[in-house]
Amino acid sequence: MSTIMIAQDGQPRCQWCSTAPEFISYHDEEWGFPVDDDVRLFEKLCLESFQSGLSWRTILAKRENFRAAFHHFDFNTVAKFTDQDVERLLQNKGIVRHRGKIEAVINNAKRARELVQQEGSLAAYIWRYEPDPEQLATPQTVSTSPESTALSKDLKKRGWKFVGPTTVYAFMQAMGLVNDHAVECIMRAQVASARTQFKRPG
Repeated sequence: MSTIMIAQDGQPRCQWCSTAPEFISYHDEEWGFPVDDDVRLFEKLCLESFQSGLSWRTILAKRENFRAAFHHFDFNTVAKFTDQDVERLLQNKGIVRHRGKIEAVINNAKRARELVQQEGSLAAYIWRYEPDPEQLATPQTVSTSPESTALSKDLKKRGWKFVGPTTVYAFMQAMGLVNDHAVECIMRAQVASARTQFKRPG
């Protein structure tokens, strides 16, 4: 099965772009570009956990609703959510109304605050798990990696929820810790360049 598709502009892109029109802009502007912003990293971990068992298209379509519901994923604010907030969110038709996942976001916000206090920033902690590019599998052939397994295990040890190795690997793909664009994809070189210029937090 081919890992690329030819878009309307005649350029090759990752095959998964063909499954929804809104994926093109997400693919070209976000997916794989390195991120060092704590709030964006926290948001993506939360959205990946919401995606578990669902499609990314479902989550992407609701992303602005999620942002509004969770105060743009400011974990310092979300950490203060109460049981009343959980019940309020369960009535919000604009998001995925899954009690366990909603409660996990609140729990993980508390854990994120703790992690920042201990490690300086989420970014500094997460980027320690960046894989060696020379050791990576062929793009889009695996759904976990030793690094995603290690990060998942450590997050769980710290009390985070809904952060299994597959969820964490999808997060690493999206946030630029891994350049998993197909070899022929027009964006692979751009992401590689962005990763070269990116200053790793520490």
